[in-house]
Amino acid sequence: MTIGYGDLKKGLPIELDGEPYVVVEYSSRKMQQRAPVMQVRFRSLLTGRIVDRSFQGYDVKLSIAAVERRSAQYIYVDVDLYYFMDTVSFDQFPLSEDQIKDALPFLVEETTVDVIFFEEQPIAIDMPITVDLEVKDAPPGHRGDTAQGGTKPVTLVTGHVVQVPLFVSEGEKVKIDTRTGDYLSRA
Repeated sequence: MTIGYGDLKKGLPIELDGEPYVVVEYSSRKMQQRAPVMQVRFRSLLTGRIVDRSFQGYDVKLSIAAVERRSAQYIYVDVDLYYFMDTVSFDQFPLSEDQIKDALPFLVEETTVDVIFFEEQPIAIDMPITVDLEVKDAPPGHRGDTAQGGTKPVTLVTGHVVQVPLFVSEGEKVKIDTRTGDYLSRA
């Protein structure tokens, strides 16, 4: 299936050179008496690299990539392979550390994610927007440390370090934004 520029939107999977990409952002420019120039930024679903492409003309057509999303649960890690289980069929499949490196700071056992399949092979995962993680190590907040907003660094169970308010202590659960890695609130 092909689409034109008018149907383009963020997050849409597009196939370029036989490889699946997702649209990160796009813009169009039209100068007097010339064909419009479309600039699109893509992120590869296989490697994660960013590619900028420019298209010129009125009849630009892009092919939608045949990707499938399935809900799955992270179950365990074995050396450098991370195993996920389909929540419907209970099939298990591994993904390498390179395929999910952006999600590792937020991934704990039993986390439900969307696994992206291309040509029936798992290629990447989409994390939920927020996750609840337990604080593993939190230094005590000292009285009088509030001149700059009152935050302290804590280590989560995944090893990720995040800035939280002084009142957060060890053993508590906090809500983290997986897009930015920032603290949102107590869970």
